[in-house]
Amino acid sequence: MAKEQPRTDLTSLVSDFLSFLNASPTAFHAVDESKRRLRIAGYEQVSERDDWKLEAGKKYFFTRNYSTIVAFAIGKKYVAGNGFHIIGAHTDSPCLKLKPVSKIIKGGYLEVGVQLYGGGLWYTWFDRDLTVAGRVILKEDKAGSVSYSHRLVRIEDPIMRIPTLAIHLDRNVNSEGFKPNTQTQLVPILATAIKAELNKVPAEGGEHDGGTETSSKSKHHPLLMEIIAKALGCKPDAICDFELQACDTQPSILAGAAKEFIFSGRLDNLCMSFCSLQALIDATSSASDLEEETGIRMVALFDHEEVGSSSAQGAGSPVMIDAMSHITSCFSSDSKVLKKAIQKSLLVSADMAHALHPNFMDKHEENHQPKMHGGLVIKHNANQRYATNAVTSFVFREIAEKHNLPVQDFVVRNDMGCGSTIGPILASSVGIRTVDVGAPQLSMHSIREMCAADDVKHSYEHFKAFFREFTHLDAKLTVDV
Repeated sequence: MAKEQPRTDLTSLVSDFLSFLNASPTAFHAVDESKRRLRIAGYEQVSERDDWKLEAGKKYFFTRNYSTIVAFAIGKKYVAGNGFHIIGAHTDSPCLKLKPVSKIIKGGYLEVGVQLYGGGLWYTWFDRDLTVAGRVILKEDKAGSVSYSHRLVRIEDPIMRIPTLAIHLDRNVNSEGFKPNTQTQLVPILATAIKAELNKVPAEGGEHDGGTETSSKSKHHPLLMEIIAKALGCKPDAICDFELQACDTQPSILAGAAKEFIFSGRLDNLCMSFCSLQALIDATSSASDLEEETGIRMVALFDHEEVGSSSAQGAGSPVMIDAMSHITSCFSSDSKVLKKAIQKSLLVSADMAHALHPNFMDKHEENHQPKMHGGLVIKHNANQRYATNAVTSFVFREIAEKHNLPVQDFVVRNDMGCGSTIGPILASSVGIRTVDVGAPQLSMHSIREMCAADDVKHSYEHFKAFFREFTHLDAKLTVDV
């Protein structure tokens, strides 16, 4: 299989990024697309269930729950106890996920019950052409033997919509604001009951809050189950369970009068996921890339950052330390070398940053106003909402200066609350030095976000340089002696 060529120009990189976005409507699809790219680049898949037999100079990856993926390349001169150069990002974004019992019938309409995932700007989900995507558990019967498989599904056509109420029926909406009730009003319409009946699809029943029905067909509209089954090439009865979410059908595009912006959903945080993954691939694409490397280059893309990272596959789980331990133990039976490796390692926590909004400039601290096209933003917070310190900030800034890459700084205003990232979670649980960074964007957590195309290239180049140069730079840095 031919290897993908390194991205050297902005047009090629942005085109590739848009392809990544459009292939990744969910965290599951983002991992699937990442797997595809890693395999093309010569990375070998390993399983956490197996014993690993790793070799210096080789490249590997594994997935957990198919929504978290960790890829790593081992330097040819690696010795157990040497450091890990890690970029961590996340695959999930705020969205509407289908409820375990999603079948709702109200006012002659078939509706789909959804629950909120993360802190989304939910009003932006109204009047959008929606579909569903995610994963399905299928029952398969081959020669009398029953097995169960995990399959990804994505319905391409817009099949749902959440319509707003006409202004004639809500005269004060523009003066008092649009404040929808997320339980009763943020409910996608799938079809009318009469049309479903005409198409011979059963529409009886109402909204279910529990009850005794247990089959997938009874929990969800048969019409929806038929659509999903058709996309999978199976019968509805073969669907045992699923994790599906509502998705916008509008594709990610290069836009703006000067073609300088990317308009897309899920930029937070698929932008950093793509840039870090592609940087790793291109920093390990030739045989010579790992020839002099003494450490391990790694990318970890976690699920569930938007809801606190506390899951079996989130950054709050043992995924990171398990990976580091598993790798180290393949080269040494001495348990002490992992502790040494951690002290020689650095994590770049990569999550999108808040660009200065021209219509809300008072929301930014005067001396910390990240701009579009201004490069990666180093995030600081004295209360450790971000894990950056002077040492880790210096390392990242030094790499930028050497390659003439722009870099910016951000702190939140003292009179505003500060968000957080996987950085402090991993810094405290693993004990690894960490710097929090991210590309600037607008409309964060909207169904449709925007960032600058230039910052995609800045981020990619910065991450690639980090992988190639951290070992040499860290050897010159003295702190705890």
